[in-house]
Amino acid sequence: MHTLTRRIKNPVTLLGLVVLILLGILVAGPLASLVASTIPADGDFTDSAWRDALASPMSENLFWTPLGNSLLVAVATAVLSTALGAFLAWVVVLSNAPFRKLIGLLATIPFALPSFAIALAWSSVFRNDRVGGSPGILAGMGLDVPDWLAWGAVPVTLTLVAHYFSLSFIIIASALAGLGGDLLSAAQLTGASKLRVATSIALPTVAPALLSGFLLAFAEGVSNFAAPALLGLPVRFQTLSTRLYGSISTGDLERGYVLAILLVVVAAVILYLGNRTTGGRSFAVVTGKASRRQTIPLGKAKGVVTALAGLLIFVTTVLPLVVLTLTTFSRRSNRFDDGFTLHYWFGESDPSISHGMAGVFRNDQLIQATGTTIGYGIAVAIGAVLLGLLAAYVIRRSKSKVVNGTISFLSYVPFLIPGIAMGAAFIALFGSASSPLPNLYGTFWILVLAGITASIPFAFQTSKSALGQVSHELEEAAVLAGASTRRRIGSILAPLSARGITGGAMLVFVTTVRDLSLVVLLVTPAIPLLAVETFRYAEEGFTQHANAITLIIALISVIVTILARKLQGQQQPWAQ
Repeated sequence: MHTLTRRIKNPVTLLGLVVLILLGILVAGPLASLVASTIPADGDFTDSAWRDALASPMSENLFWTPLGNSLLVAVATAVLSTALGAFLAWVVVLSNAPFRKLIGLLATIPFALPSFAIALAWSSVFRNDRVGGSPGILAGMGLDVPDWLAWGAVPVTLTLVAHYFSLSFIIIASALAGLGGDLLSAAQLTGASKLRVATSIALPTVAPALLSGFLLAFAEGVSNFAAPALLGLPVRFQTLSTRLYGSISTGDLERGYVLAILLVVVAAVILYLGNRTTGGRSFAVVTGKASRRQTIPLGKAKGVVTALAGLLIFVTTVLPLVVLTLTTFSRRSNRFDDGFTLHYWFGESDPSISHGMAGVFRNDQLIQATGTTIGYGIAVAIGAVLLGLLAAYVIRRSKSKVVNGTISFLSYVPFLIPGIAMGAAFIALFGSASSPLPNLYGTFWILVLAGITASIPFAFQTSKSALGQVSHELEEAAVLAGASTRRRIGSILAPLSARGITGGAMLVFVTTVRDLSLVVLLVTPAIPLLAVETFRYAEEGFTQHANAITLIIALISVIVTILARKLQGQQQPWAQ
């Protein structure tokens, strides 16, 4: 009894209980509320939203067709993203192609952009007149753009690939950078061709990285909302995320909650099966002996390989930003033959232009949205990092396997929840009259809580890594000197790990301000955010305004990402 009392009074134990309560409210609570909201009061599922979604005349359009479209887009996105990412990683890390460092730097930019940036650029170029509105650049030039290229599965998939190949590249390039040159040299000594060395030695040894890139691209593709909404919804190409959005935004909450649960299950199952694929397998490439990185001479293929890599970077990184920028100066949407203007940036309200809408820097609604977005990003970054830091500290100090395991599990769960499903879960918990918690729907705080929850996995891992760089001996010395837990955290751990934690907070800020999926169901006109304003302007046909806001978000994202990486001391391993 005395031992139990002493454990309860232990500051680390108390801190662990606080962290568990917070994680329970933010992670377990919304999911439990989401599930509870779909269970009929009488327990009869024969006339419920579950039956409607899975086994009713409406289930084909409500669930099965959107599921098929989501899987089609996700598989194609994962395959193409992994293939392109692996190709660029091989060029940058293992080949002697010129401009490798520049290619590597530019290849990381698309993932720092909002996911809807490339979709908007695609629409500006390939949009046709099938759904009305201003046609794209090609149609404006008199070219006949087919529907399959303007709308539906093909443009949705290609825009997602142009965004997520960057993530696959980062993962695979980092793995290839750790590949010792001894393996490659041994293969070359046996007379293996350059192509065989690359395909049979280099890439198979980084199979976990290939699989990770594939799984992450798949998970993002199956749950992405922005690209299907912008390029699919106008022609009724529905995915699970857009169908979920449609159900909840029209007040059909119960069916929307069912679709949210099913979306979470699909994403979780795929990630689980992928992790099981590599379970117990060895992909060791570290032999214990230092070896210099070995590059593969391209010979006569150098020009062709470099041109292909350069073309890929131009199409996915440079061209979308150029298109978005030029369209913000065009007098008419996606037309460059009628002159250019600064109106959409700095112009005052003019009834003859865009229905009297002022430029983005003179638009009170957008100025308010900018302030709200920055405040939202800062609040989420601070909250997520503080919670991640406390959770990481408990893991560091607690000896309870149950507490540590529960914290680690709950900190990982949000990674499995697509953003739009997370938004639905928070509506179920904080927007329901039957919920024991206060109704926060329509307030700034539901955005912050949802953002913190979505950012917990990254904040926890970042804080854990930062704290891991501080020797236990320093903290033990403080314990012997009688320093309290609060003093040890505030005076030793936090200052010494400040660079890594601050860099992590900055990256949380970036992912928060550019994300549309998480907040699209939670935002109301009283609390506008830039990402949602972009989506609204794009839907209503205000192309210049939508693209201008996207460029502002992209500029913030890229600058803060670069600063965060430098603050954390992270460099491109392939550039070292």
